[in-house]
Amino acid sequence: MNQDNKISDEEFFRQRGFGMPIGFGSKPVIIVVDLAKGFTDPGRPFGSNLDIQVDATNQLLDVAHEKHIPVILTAVRYDDDQLRDAGIWAIKQKGASSLKAGGDGHEIDARIHRSSTDSMLYKKYASCFFGTDLVSRLVSFGADTVILTGTSTSGCVRATAVDACQYGFRPMVVHEAVGDRSVASHEQSLFDLNAKYADVVSLADTLAYLNAL
Repeated sequence: MNQDNKISDEEFFRQRGFGMPIGFGSKPVIIVVDLAKGFTDPGRPFGSNLDIQVDATNQLLDVAHEKHIPVILTAVRYDDDQLRDAGIWAIKQKGASSLKAGGDGHEIDARIHRSSTDSMLYKKYASCFFGTDLVSRLVSFGADTVILTGTSTSGCVRATAVDACQYGFRPMVVHEAVGDRSVASHEQSLFDLNAKYADVVSLADTLAYLNAL
């Protein structure tokens, strides 16, 4: 609720011209953000139950593989045993040690429908763009749209969507395919992303778009 005039946030933002649809482009790439064991196992420091998100992602991947749409899987992996490649983030989040290269936290969840044509991208921080060659990969694909699934909505998904917008790609966040440890963080992040940086789209609409390509 906006405190100035007692209207809903949705209405307040709408009146100010936020939340205008970007729309799908013609050359999508699916980016599966961090659906790795360290995040999909609820018993681990960064983990939460993402069964619904895994299922939704697999529905998208099945169509993408059939239609030869590029897929990029991402995971956080630290190669330095002292976590020096995690910088001060390792101070903020003790769970970073669960993503060391010597463990299996960075390994993609076995339930994900992977294909030999999918590519893998390892990162150190939240955004899939930061410190990686993702822009070059997207340019080589001729991509104009990135379809985002994975976790967490308030962290790596959000950071990737914001950077995608800033780099000139159309970020499409699939509502049923992204998740978070916190329901409140998840819902607020989806609201904020849809208002300012991305389109939050349904699984049904995304599948229809992909099938029509």
